[in-house]
Amino acid sequence: VQLQASGGGLVQPGGSLRLSCAASRFLLDYYSIGWFRQVPGKEREGISCIMSGANTYYADSVRGRFTISRDNRKNTVSLQMNSLKPEDTAVYYCATCAVGASIYPTGYWGQGTQVTVSS
Repeated sequence: VQLQASGGGLVQPGGSLRLSCAASRFLLDYYSIGWFRQVPGKEREGISCIMSGANTYYADSVRGRFTISRDNRKNTVSLQMNSLKPEDTAVYYCATCAVGASIYPTGYWGQGTQVTVSS
């Protein structure tokens, strides 16, 4: 397993959750890693990507509420999600990523973790 996401759950609107992605040393050294989410029946959305040089990128839908970070000593990439909204409900995936007109995946995926925002 090269990417493994954890930390999903049920949270009330306005609450916070922190997702964590355990990554292999190889991926951390050579790839940017980010987060994607998908709701059944909708397109997958790239929401954040952190480069090896620590530059960060966010989708407009989460900018200002979500913060991505990486800890190279612990081999993890985290996504701090604040001010959560019901529309943030989705399955969240960590994956290798790149940034063009939008954040897009580059081939390596972890398993998903469910985030549900509901009162």
